[in-house]
Amino acid sequence: MKTASIDQAKLKNAWKSDWIGKEMHYFDVTDSTNMQARRLAEEGSLHGTLVVAGSQQAGKGRSGRTWDSKPDNGIFMTLLLRPKIAPQNASMLTLVAALAVSKAIRKMTGLLVQIKWPNDIVYNGKKICGILTEMSAEVAHIHYVIVGIGINVTNTEFSEEISAVATSLFLESGKKTDRSELIAEVCAFFEQEYAVFCEKEDMSTLLKEYNAYLVNRHKQVRILDPKEPFEGKALGINARGELLVDVCGEEKKVSSGEVSVRGIYGYV
Repeated sequence: MKTASIDQAKLKNAWKSDWIGKEMHYFDVTDSTNMQARRLAEEGSLHGTLVVAGSQQAGKGRSGRTWDSKPDNGIFMTLLLRPKIAPQNASMLTLVAALAVSKAIRKMTGLLVQIKWPNDIVYNGKKICGILTEMSAEVAHIHYVIVGIGINVTNTEFSEEISAVATSLFLESGKKTDRSELIAEVCAFFEQEYAVFCEKEDMSTLLKEYNAYLVNRHKQVRILDPKEPFEGKALGINARGELLVDVCGEEKKVSSGEVSVRGIYGYV
């Protein structure tokens, strides 16, 4: 299935955000939207700047992995934020973005996507979206945070390396999703969730809703901590955005960092 590049005029017409996208940069092709956002941040671009690309030549995911970014297959976007929050609270913005993306996809497609803590959106056990958050900060001050979002929209096939764990909106719904409208919805929902998050700088107010979206909740998981891997039952997140895991009656708190979570019998 082939679609045209993202229609910038349609994107502007679909816009419903107040502060996201007042500064917007579109590239038919770029290295990665996160790299572009970082360059723009260093040049002084505004809080809420949005970078969108038709394709990426160096798209990346968590832990240095590559992200499939072929032309016209997906949404490749990055939000540049300059939040007035403590640096130690910035990692929770990944969770805020995951909630916003999930809501936007559900609204646009009807697919009941879920969140795989901390940064994936999944459906039918396969990944449909990844989120990569990066930050420039000092001990007590954030210079900027960039939140990269990659959504598989019209992909009909994937490389052998990821075909068992990846899917797209088209493969799951059988319908074409307008990328411009979905980008607009993601940004609108992010504005809402971001405002709630910033009130307390934690996930306490979003906790119940986030946990309702959590695909691993009440399921056995394997925590791939490089220091000490372990297994247990995922209980949900706490107000700090940490994953709570019951290990033989002992509750362990898992921070995101470089830790990965897997289901006992597969990806989720």
